[in-house]
Amino acid sequence: MEKEKALRIFRETGALLEGHFLLTSGLHSPTYFQCALVLQYPQYAEAFCSEIASHFAGRNIDAVIAPAIGGIVVSQEVARLLNVRGMWAEREAGTMTLRRGFRLQPGERVLVVEDVVTTGGSVREVVDLVRNRGAEVVGVAAIVDRSGGKASFDTEFFATFSMDVVTYKPEACPLCQQGLPLVKPGSRQLKQ
Repeated sequence: MEKEKALRIFRETGALLEGHFLLTSGLHSPTYFQCALVLQYPQYAEAFCSEIASHFAGRNIDAVIAPAIGGIVVSQEVARLLNVRGMWAEREAGTMTLRRGFRLQPGERVLVVEDVVTTGGSVREVVDLVRNRGAEVVGVAAIVDRSGGKASFDTEFFATFSMDVVTYKPEACPLCQQGLPLVKPGSRQLKQ
């Protein structure tokens, strides 16, 4: 999808937020992609996820997995389009794990997906989880690569669109220095 079209969809759905945000990575940013606001519309979920499914079609994928919570809808929709199982990993005692009866078998071919990638930390945890189960990671995909191509994985990475969105380390954040309130819109709880 062309970046301008994707950004138009994010703007129209109110999913491109501006302010002072704490990202899952711990970095701060003036821009936040709230994919849930886009994915609540089935036609947009299908449009973005069909690009991922098309890119990885013909790779004999057995399952699609994502980190919870942001990647759940992406996993389900990409899995539906590929006609394979869709599942998610979630943190338990700080470690990504399979719960709810989800299982991966040795030798299964798995696509790891996410809604937004900044540093790729959560995705790498899921990649490790898949490999620790003896399954093979076919690739990684995301709707938004907000690293502008800087996030790297030791497997193929595809994003429906990529942008280099500014991020700051907390100790060097000009938004903090301006006294702007910090908002944590993502799925991990803000630790006090």
